[in-house]
Amino acid sequence: MLWISRRAALEHLGVKPQTLYAYVSRGLVASKPDTDDPRASLYSAADIAALVKRRRSGRGRSAIAHAAISWGDPVMETAITTVCEGRLVYRGWDALRLAADATLEETAALLWNAGPLPPLRAAPAPRAGPTGKARALAWLAERASEDAPSFGRSPQALGAEGCELLSGFCSAVTASGGRGFFHQRLGRHWRLSPGGTDLLRRALVLVADHELNPSTFAARVAASTGAPLAACALAGCATLTGPLHGEASARALAYLRASGDAGPAGALAALAARGERPPAMGHALYPAGDPRAAALLRWMKPSSPLRRAVAAAEEAAGEAANIDMALAAVTVELGLPEDAPFLIFASGRMAGWIAHAMEQQASGATIRPRANYIGD
Repeated sequence: MLWISRRAALEHLGVKPQTLYAYVSRGLVASKPDTDDPRASLYSAADIAALVKRRRSGRGRSAIAHAAISWGDPVMETAITTVCEGRLVYRGWDALRLAADATLEETAALLWNAGPLPPLRAAPAPRAGPTGKARALAWLAERASEDAPSFGRSPQALGAEGCELLSGFCSAVTASGGRGFFHQRLGRHWRLSPGGTDLLRRALVLVADHELNPSTFAARVAASTGAPLAACALAGCATLTGPLHGEASARALAYLRASGDAGPAGALAALAARGERPPAMGHALYPAGDPRAAALLRWMKPSSPLRRAVAAAEEAAGEAANIDMALAAVTVELGLPEDAPFLIFASGRMAGWIAHAMEQQASGATIRPRANYIGD
């Protein structure tokens, strides 16, 4: 990625320094410290160019809406999560610092702005299903068909129901009841060591929320209609099943498995022969690299073959690994089942979906954009 000085950024944009700083604070322009001058910052040339292009294309209502739909300007307000200057922030708290010792339940309490959560009740074991993914989706669908709408209910009532959903989702994933924190129950299910269980705890916290991603937007749309919290979470979980979202780790996991058999060079050659790039590399919100992935890989201390496979993919792509690659690496390192990346992602993100559903419900607004008709 190309980085330019403040002077060059101001010249390209034709704005004052305070306007440039506002772009950075809003996440429109990435910045990083200048290694040659710690007092100065460098700015993403790609972000600057995108801003210039957008201004030249006009800022009418149609142009603004078209630009906002995919990685564009913010389209709604939230007090839950933001990505700012390469950092993931939960209600003012750095997510990486939280992951050092917080549980998913503590993170949920923060995201829900609910104070300490009451002790989670042991949820009964759900009906049998072939996989954790199938059980989780089926359980959410059943709850969605039975639970009361979220419309008109108090934050306290929704918070109590959120606790039930979080505990029940764990029971669905593990096909068992039981007590304990989410990571403990999942660790017992996968028969992990204390160290592996703690790594799982950190991963759950890091994926608990990520601003207005596709699954969270789906959850908010459902919440805006007054749907039950379980239906909002189901909308999020269904969206997460897409290969460009929660299932992106599947390709990363396939690459790591192939690298274990044929070595990184062989696995990358096979990708190139199919016309594919190294999977799970780079992230539009993190030009300098996904901090969640870097932290997980650092805490994991992966084996040498796994470390070489990730490094080779990064070198071939010219970008750093993102969270999808990190979850795939955790799966390989801990010997988890093939659907583990999705289940970790969905389990942690349950906290975020519920938080956004509660915030959307409190706003009283219905999400109903207009379409730009281009047919006959």
